[in-house]
Amino acid sequence: MKISGFTIAKNATKLYYPAKASIESLLPLVDEFIVALGNCDDDDQTEQEIRSIQSDKIKIIHTTWDLEKYPRGMEYARQTDIAKAACTGDWLFYIQSDEAVHEKYLPVIKENCEKYLDDPEVEGFLFKYKHFWGDYDHFVLSHAWYPREIRIIRNDPEIHSWRDAQSFRRMPGFAGQDYYLKENTSKLNVIELDAYIFHYGFVRPPELMQKKRKSHNTNYSGEASTEQMFKNEGALFDYGDLSKIKVYKESHPAVMQNFIKKFNWKHQLRYTSAPGKTKLQKHEKFKYRLLSLIEQTFLNGRLLFGFRNYKRIKK
Repeated sequence: MKISGFTIAKNATKLYYPAKASIESLLPLVDEFIVALGNCDDDDQTEQEIRSIQSDKIKIIHTTWDLEKYPRGMEYARQTDIAKAACTGDWLFYIQSDEAVHEKYLPVIKENCEKYLDDPEVEGFLFKYKHFWGDYDHFVLSHAWYPREIRIIRNDPEIHSWRDAQSFRRMPGFAGQDYYLKENTSKLNVIELDAYIFHYGFVRPPELMQKKRKSHNTNYSGEASTEQMFKNEGALFDYGDLSKIKVYKESHPAVMQNFIKKFNWKHQLRYTSAPGKTKLQKHEKFKYRLLSLIEQTFLNGRLLFGFRNYKRIKK
């Protein structure tokens, strides 16, 4: 059995992605690791960071992003497909540059990959998520955030990254243009693993979090729309009242320790409510707080009306 890891990146160090740690978290598990590295800015050090890992498992593919041809976040999916196409493993483990896997989960992941290698009904594996918010001691558990997602798929040419690369879908005869396509496509049959992806996409200094949001929105909607959207926002992202966010008391992946040591923006965070604050983050809004309360209290975390791009099967 061979397992490939793959990811995409562009301006990762400039925008405070833990890309190096993300890759390192999978290296003990995978036989190769493919990186589709976009055309980064001159002041970005992503390639140097990746090469500093000094592993012969890593292969970098240089790519050019085309946001005009692939708007609405589809360039993320196209880049993911480029990296996927270079993988040679039986199973392909996709990880985004702001995600990491705790080393304690690697044995159960490998065990299940071996167990279902020759079972064609199983097309992939589903992971649970920890979405960290503001710092490394708080995480969001909310209807507003996806609680599970596919991160391991079979090496099958009909399986493609979907929408904005959040998930995967079987897309026979896909022309490589509309990554939001639903017609004649199907969800994957997946086994849910007792393992988590640690998502650090919202753990950045407030200034860099705002820059990342602007970059992200530009990749979806273009520069003009982004300028309009952010014209009344300040230079710093407001994470809101962290005292209302769940506290995380367990360990982080070992590979994240050096990145976590750089945490120096606690003085810019709030741990109490701010008088007069009107703009709420999605998970702070009453609708999502109510849905989350129902789901966590009565449904054991099962989503009401939630987005599920997968068919969970049990064996």
